[in-house]
Amino acid sequence: MRVPVMNMQGEQVQEIDLRSDIFEAPVNVALMHQALVLQLANARQGTHSTKTRGENNRSTAKWYRQKGTGRARHGSRNANIFVGGGIAHGPKPRDYSKRMPRAMRRAAVRSALSVKAAEKQIVIVDALQMATPKTKEFAKVLQSLAVSDGKVLILLPERNEAIERSARNLPTVQTLRAGYVNVRDLLGSDHVVIPLGALEIVDALLGRHEATE
Repeated sequence: MRVPVMNMQGEQVQEIDLRSDIFEAPVNVALMHQALVLQLANARQGTHSTKTRGENNRSTAKWYRQKGTGRARHGSRNANIFVGGGIAHGPKPRDYSKRMPRAMRRAAVRSALSVKAAEKQIVIVDALQMATPKTKEFAKVLQSLAVSDGKVLILLPERNEAIERSARNLPTVQTLRAGYVNVRDLLGSDHVVIPLGALEIVDALLGRHEATE
């Protein structure tokens, strides 16, 4: 797949061929869904907890006498049917983490990149460089690249404090190191901006020469 390479002013400076094994891979929707569920599950802390009637700290005295009141028999106000009582079958701390073979995870990312490439939602730029963090100037760069009309994912080859801080105040823009490219962030974006340096990392990470893992 041959695509243009843009500069920060939105001008085409060259053309390159995207690797077909990464950006034209077979799209496996089920695999992408499995990888997305895995990522969302692993992000859960699982620290939720409710108290059972045995853990609830209320008086253990009998609420009222057994007979003669005309009411139902109750021995404790900790029962789950009362306000302030224990919770029956409530959530307890647990581990939500899932596992998935690395080859499957990378195949899912290839599918997501192929979807973005097929929908022409990938923009290749020669480089993203700013001397100092300037959100307003960076917003103009995104307008020049015609990606300011939705959620934007910017892959960076390495830490770039000026770019990261410039994008931080833009609610629809997210920066991510290319080595951490994942299904959730790809599918959650409308445009993916990839500098050439980040593209090299993606190629090295997901290229078929790594398929023997």
